[in-house]
Amino acid sequence: MQEQTLVNRVDQSGLITIDLEKFFPSTVLLSFDIKDYLFHGLILKEKEFREALKNHDWSIYDGAVLCVFCSTDAIIPVWAYMLVNTYSTPFATETYTGTQEEYIKYYYKKTIANLDAQLYKDKKVVIKGCSNKPVPASAYADITSKLSNEAQSIMYGEPCSTVPVFKRPRTL
Repeated sequence: MQEQTLVNRVDQSGLITIDLEKFFPSTVLLSFDIKDYLFHGLILKEKEFREALKNHDWSIYDGAVLCVFCSTDAIIPVWAYMLVNTYSTPFATETYTGTQEEYIKYYYKKTIANLDAQLYKDKKVVIKGCSNKPVPASAYADITSKLSNEAQSIMYGEPCSTVPVFKRPRTL
């Protein structure tokens, strides 16, 4: 009986896999909810807010990305976000106005915008579908937009089972 050599056709296909989970921010994300500083859950009193910020332990945000938001429907003046930023800046690596979910979308948009699309010129690209981290749907759309001017084709899923998303028409 003759032995047959197994051939990995996925390896030979020339597919390049992009795993968006690997783009996920590595910095710790922490939150600062202004609702905790509202009078009766509705009103931000400047004097009390300034005093609370002055007495807050800002060192707990050391090395983290701080996401500043208000989880209630209260109207928060813009200067309140600015004031939190002045206190957090010496500690946090970045202070973002919005929730952690919004920050992750922003981070992916920024990271994908800085991606060198030329690396994928005329390549077959698979955007990996499964992830253990919350990769936003917008990241998949952004990477598709970024690469559709360069890649020969873009697929979604795993190299062994993909869904075609984009294919450059052949030119004569």
